[in-house]
Order: sequence, then structure tokens, then C-alpha cells
Amino acid sequence: MTVRVERTFELPAEPDRVWAFIADPEKRARPISVVDDFEQHDEHSATWFVKLPIPVINRHVKVETEDIEFEPPTHVKFVGKSKVMRVVGEHTLEAVDGGTRVTNSFVVDGKLPGVERFFKRNMDAELKNVENAMLEDLGLEAR
Repeated sequence: MTVRVERTFELPAEPDRVWAFIADPEKRARPISVVDDFEQHDEHSATWFVKLPIPVINRHVKVETEDIEFEPPTHVKFVGKSKVMRVVGEHTLEAVDGGTRVTNSFVVDGKLPGVERFFKRNMDAELKNVENAMLEDLGLEAR
């Protein structure tokens, strides 16, 4: 089973300021609650050390991530691969009156039971974490 989620929110900041967050792989990873650690290899690749609270996984999982599309200052798409899942994430920025519209899309393909179910139940909260981290990075109050 595949989980697909798309959420959009608007931030009261210019796209260039929001892009500074989106362009940084570590800033994109840190707000995700299951990412326990992070190791950046270069500007566009990193390893996420993920701890999923599901019974069949009782250890950290290494997720190798790489930006596969990087179009400053409006779009980044990344792929994360591991033994337990494959995730594709996209962040697209669009200037709107008074700020920036951020569209986030994620597709998670689980390779073990429970992975998709976890992300289906928790993706809204995870995207809210990302939104709040962006607000904090911009010096604005989280919602």
C-alpha cells in the first residue's frame, strides 16, 4: 500500500526567506518526529536515522536521501530509500499576496507491515511540525 499526502499552507514571508529553509536538507529533516539523527553528506544528500514506533522495527533505520530536483528558489524534490520504505517528498513555493504558499507532497511506500499505516495516521502532524519549524526559522510564532 502507498500513502500519498499533499498539504498546502501560507507563510507571511517572501519566497526567498522560505527557500532558505526548504533548500537545507537538515532543516527539512529535523522537524520530522521519527528522525532521531541526521548526517549530511553534501548539499543534496544525507542519511536520516529514523525510529518508527511499529512492532516489526526495533532499531534505527538508515534512510539514504537525495535531492533529485533542485530548482531555486521554488522547488525541491527528494527521494529517501531504506530497507523498510521509500519516500518521495516535494516542496514547491509560490509567491502570493502577503507571503508564500508552500505545497508539500509526500509518497511513502512501505516494505514492512505498519509503515504506511504509521504515516497515514501521522502525516498531518508531521507536516504541521515542518510548518512550525519554518515559522520558527523565519522568527515568527508557531501556530
